[in-house]
Amino acid sequence: MSDTSTTAGSGLRGVLFDMDGTLLDSEKIWDVAVAELSLELGRELSSEVRETTLGNSMRDALIKVFAHTGSEATEDALLQGRNWLTGRVAELFAEGIPWRPGAKDVLQLVRDMGLKSALVTNTERGLVENALETIGREYFDVTVSGDEVEEGKPHPAPYLQGASLLGLDPGDCLAIEDSPTGSLSAHRAGCSVLLVPSELAVAPKAGYVIRDSLVELTAEGLRSAWCDARPASGS
Repeated sequence: MSDTSTTAGSGLRGVLFDMDGTLLDSEKIWDVAVAELSLELGRELSSEVRETTLGNSMRDALIKVFAHTGSEATEDALLQGRNWLTGRVAELFAEGIPWRPGAKDVLQLVRDMGLKSALVTNTERGLVENALETIGREYFDVTVSGDEVEEGKPHPAPYLQGASLLGLDPGDCLAIEDSPTGSLSAHRAGCSVLLVPSELAVAPKAGYVIRDSLVELTAEGLRSAWCDARPASGS
């Protein structure tokens, strides 16, 4: 880690963005693919089970779908499920991925503010590369995908990795998330969290600032969110 990490608390220095449901309205695409996979495994997917998979790592989501369908989650079966699901999502991504409201403007805002920026997602690298064609690689200094860390969200590893690659202390970073799972990952890593719910409502919690959307978010709004959501010492 670079020397910049030794001055934590001196101000907002980096913004770490989730992807699905935060920048891109892609959870609806995953809805289609996960539902189709569940049918392939022999049972219609319930909305309740789908909600439990939101923001999960690929492996954790697959284990929940396999349990729902009564399928044995062997390593071989999980690999086949992963290959089927990523292939189907890639097909759907190719048809176009819509933006979440205000998201592209916030990416530009972070660049205009001179802050460092990272993409931190549970989605695997192949699909991330696909999605970056829509998002724009120029908005990020680094990207972290779900298959490049020891454990996915809600484990703190993805956000710890993102901050480390930027040479920043997590406490100097604001994570922008949409799901309880991703927000918990960022919070555990020591980041402030700006939570903009997409598919699931999230109750207020210490360490989070909740906003209805990213529309008309300003530089002062970003700094205020970082400050207001700073994790208490020892949390």
